[in-house]
Amino acid sequence: MPALRPDIGAVLKGGVSENEVSKGWTMLSEGGFDHLIRDCLGLRMRHQLCDWAYLLMLRKMSESYYGGDANASTLFLAWVYCQSGYQMRLGSNGQRLYLLFGSRHQIYDHVFFRIDGNYFYPLVDKGETASTRLRICGAAFPEEQPLSLYIPSAMSLANNFSDNRTIRSKRYPSVEAQVRVNRNLIDFYDVYPTSAIDDNPLTRWAMYANTPMAENVKSQLYGKMRQLVSGKSQIEAANMLIDWVQTGLVYEYDDKVWGGDRAFFAEETLYYPYCDCEDRAILFTRMVRDLLGLKCILVYYPNHLACAVGFDQAVQGDYVVVGGRRFVIADPTYIGAPVGRTMPDMDNSSAQVIMLE
Repeated sequence: MPALRPDIGAVLKGGVSENEVSKGWTMLSEGGFDHLIRDCLGLRMRHQLCDWAYLLMLRKMSESYYGGDANASTLFLAWVYCQSGYQMRLGSNGQRLYLLFGSRHQIYDHVFFRIDGNYFYPLVDKGETASTRLRICGAAFPEEQPLSLYIPSAMSLANNFSDNRTIRSKRYPSVEAQVRVNRNLIDFYDVYPTSAIDDNPLTRWAMYANTPMAENVKSQLYGKMRQLVSGKSQIEAANMLIDWVQTGLVYEYDDKVWGGDRAFFAEETLYYPYCDCEDRAILFTRMVRDLLGLKCILVYYPNHLACAVGFDQAVQGDYVVVGGRRFVIADPTYIGAPVGRTMPDMDNSSAQVIMLE
C-alpha cells in the first residue's frame, strides 16, 4: 500500500459529478501507485485468480483502504481495476458512484447497460439491485479487456476447511471417500454470478462443468478413487463412479432448498447436503474426465440434465452421436441405473448436447 493516500473523499464530498470524479481520478493518477498495481497483478498470478476473484479482491482492498467512504473506495477500485487492464465505466445516480464492469457474458438477474454494443454491469452486493437510471461516463481506455467469468485454473485460496464428509456407494461399498472443502472457496462460489455466452442458456452449465476442481479436494478424493478404479475396464470404472454419485449424495429440488434454480460447481456438490440433476452431472463429468481421461458431454432434456461418456472401448447401451463419435448415456440422477441406461420418458433423439472441454 502507498504510504500516503490521496484524499479523494474530500473531493467527492461536494458530489459525484463528472467534474469531482475527474479531479479524484487525476489525484490517483499522480499518487505514485504504480507499485500497487504491480503488487495486485502479482497476487492475481500467484494465486491463479480468475477475473471475478481479482475484481472482488480489489474491492475488498479498496473498502479497507477508504473505510466507510463508499464513493471514495469505488473510485479507487475503478482506478486500480482500469489500470490493471480491464474494461470499466463509472456511473452515478446523483449520490452514489458505481463501478460498471464490462463483460461479454450475459449475467442473470443483474441490471446491465449496453454501451457501444457491450454489456456493462454495476458492481453491487449479492441480493442488491442497482438503479436502472445512472449517468454514465462513456470514456474508454486503450486495450481495455472485458471481464471473463470463466475459471480456467484452480485458484489458490487461504484454507478454512469444512468438517469431513463421508460419501459412499451402496453398490460398491469400498468406493468411499472422506472430503473436506475449503469454505473460502464455497464463499466465493456463493457470490459468483451465473451467466451465459451468446445468449445461449445452455452455456452456463459448461462453465460450471469445465471449472477445474480445487487441488486440495482432488488430493483427498482422487488418490483413493484412482486406486479403486485401477485395473478396471472403462465401463466398470465409470459404473463405480456413477453409483457413488447416485447413491452417496442426497437429491433435492433447488426450489425447495434455495428458493430457485442454482447450479453447483463440483466442490459445492461435495459440500452441501443436497444436490439436483445438474449438480450431479457436473460432478460426474468432472471426475470421469480427471480420473479416466474420457471425453464427456452434458445432455439436456426438458427439465432434466444428464450426461454421456465417449468411451475408447466398446460399450453397450443407449447413446447419442456427436461429430461422428458415440457418447454413451450416463445419468447420475437415475438411481441404480448403470451407464448406458436412459431415464424413462427422456428422448435422446431430441435432446440437446453441451460440449465440454
